[in-house]
Amino acid sequence: MTTKKLALVTGATRGIGLAITKKLMRSGISVIGTSREKASLRETVKELSTDIASLYPMELDITKRESVQDFLERLSNQELAPNILVNNAAIVRDNLLIKMKDDEWNDVINGNLNAVFFLTRSLVRPMLKARFGRIVNISSVVGLSGNAGQCNYVATKAGLVGFTKSIALEVAKRGVTANVIAPGFIDTDMTRSLSESQKGAIISQIPAQKIGKADDIAAMVAFLISEEASYITGETINVNGGLLMN
Repeated sequence: MTTKKLALVTGATRGIGLAITKKLMRSGISVIGTSREKASLRETVKELSTDIASLYPMELDITKRESVQDFLERLSNQELAPNILVNNAAIVRDNLLIKMKDDEWNDVINGNLNAVFFLTRSLVRPMLKARFGRIVNISSVVGLSGNAGQCNYVATKAGLVGFTKSIALEVAKRGVTANVIAPGFIDTDMTRSLSESQKGAIISQIPAQKIGKADDIAAMVAFLISEEASYITGETINVNGGLLMN
């Protein structure tokens, strides 16, 4: 019997999250897509409505515990039980360590790590019961390499790697896989704001000599949730054009 798939993608209306949402829906997988912005959700629904998959737009602010709790309650009330979880949403509050404020540290830890814990802890339960589930956590190349001025962000992205390995060990025997994707420099709103000289400096460090596309990450997500990847778990997959290799 084929398991009907329903995905939750956080940060689904922009950049990598939007590319993932499009990729999954084109393959017939319905998506619960979250964003902090109502307008973004409405526009995404208009853009992605199809005959083969549905988009369920839901507000979620990953930096606020009460928002995460409310979101989980709404999922339960609507009897939505995703068996694919893509923890993609993240925030940045960059600063040098000696200048970093408590709020800059706490906001990033709450949004990028604590929210992943709360969502995963809740949503993995029905996956275990059904003996099927896919968890994909989006980390970053800097989570493996470090990056000056981003000790808070890097701590969360490195933390996802250890978190994912640990839960992979706990859930593997129930048919649930958990993996990490670590993107390198990807063409998103953030990288588009860089100057040409800044982009040139970045590209010069990448063996592939180009910045990646959000679709590159979406393709890896699609593979990791597929039956073909059912024997892969606890892994961190680098998608970075050779910038950093394990």
